[in-house]
Amino acid sequence: MSYSKILREFRKKRILVIGDLILDRYVWGRVNRISPEAPVPIVEVTKEDFLLGGASNVASNIVALGGHATIAGVTGNDRAGEVLMNLLEERRIQCQGILRCSRTTTVKTRVIAHNQQVVRFDREDKDRIDGKVFSGLLEYIRELIPDHDAVIISDYKKGVVSSELVRGVLKNSMPANIFVSVDPKIGHFHCYKNVSLITPNLAEASVASGIEIKDEKSLINVGRALLRKVSCNAVLITRGEQGMSLFEKDKVAHIPTVARNVYDVTGAGDTVIAVFTLAYAASASMIDAAVIANHAAGIVVGKVGTAVATPDELRKSLSVNREQKIRESSYA
Repeated sequence: MSYSKILREFRKKRILVIGDLILDRYVWGRVNRISPEAPVPIVEVTKEDFLLGGASNVASNIVALGGHATIAGVTGNDRAGEVLMNLLEERRIQCQGILRCSRTTTVKTRVIAHNQQVVRFDREDKDRIDGKVFSGLLEYIRELIPDHDAVIISDYKKGVVSSELVRGVLKNSMPANIFVSVDPKIGHFHCYKNVSLITPNLAEASVASGIEIKDEKSLINVGRALLRKVSCNAVLITRGEQGMSLFEKDKVAHIPTVARNVYDVTGAGDTVIAVFTLAYAASASMIDAAVIANHAAGIVVGKVGTAVATPDELRKSLSVNREQKIRESSYA
C-alpha cells in the first residue's frame, strides 16, 4: 500500500489512548540581565501557553493527522485539570474515559527564553491509582476497547499504568486481535508482557535489557533481548539523530533520521507511537508504519514546544525523502 493511501485511511481509524495525562505549560520570555540576588537570568515574560502533554499529546497527534482519538486516564479536580479538559475538547478528543478525582493534575512548566529552555519545574502526584478510581478507569477501558482499531498505552510513570491495568487491556483486546502499543518507562518493562509493540529510546532499551549499547551488534542484542523479555511482536528503538531500529521476530530494519533541524525533542516519543499505531491500524506494514512515524518525528523536533505534524507536512516529507535508504537484515 502506498504512503498516500495509508495517510488517507487515517481519518477512518479510531485509536484509544490510555495513560498519564499531562498539562504542558510554556512561559515564554527574554533575558537581558542577570539577577543581583543570585547568578541566575531574569526572564521577562512575554506570553504563556498551555499545551497537551503525555498521553494527551499522543491523542493530539492522532487527531492532527485526521484520526479519531479517545483518551482514558485521570486528572485532578483543580484548575489545571479544567484547562486540560478544555484543550482536549477543543481538539475534539473524546474524553468519556477520563476520571476526575482528588489527585493533583500533572503540570510541567517550562520557561523558555530566546528559543532555549531556561528551567523546568513539575507539579505532580505519582502515587499509583487504586481503589474506586482504578476500578472505574478499568471499567471505562473495557467498554471503550471494542469500538477502537488500536490501543496505545502512554506510560509516564505518574501512577496510571500498572501490570494490572495492562492485563486488563490485553484481556479485552486480544480476543478481538486489537493492536496494543506501549511507550514505556524504565522500571515498568515487567508490566508490558504480551503487548504488540513497545517504543523505548536508547537509554530505556539499554537499562531494560541490562545491555550497554556500544555499536550495532550490541543494539541488535538489546532488541532481541527485549523481544524475549516482553514477549511482544515488535520493538521500535528510537535513536535520536541516528533514526530508529525496528525489531521483529527474525529481522531488524534500521531507518535513518530525516530531521533537518532539531530545536526541541519534547514530545517526539509521543509522536512516534501515535503515528506508528495510526499507520499500522490503517493497514501499513510494520516497516512502513515505522518509516511514517520517523518522518513525523523529524517534523516535530524542528518545532519549539510540544508539537504535532500535519497531514500536508507529512506528505511533503515522505515525498521529498522517498529515496531514504532502509537497511534490513535477518539475525545471524
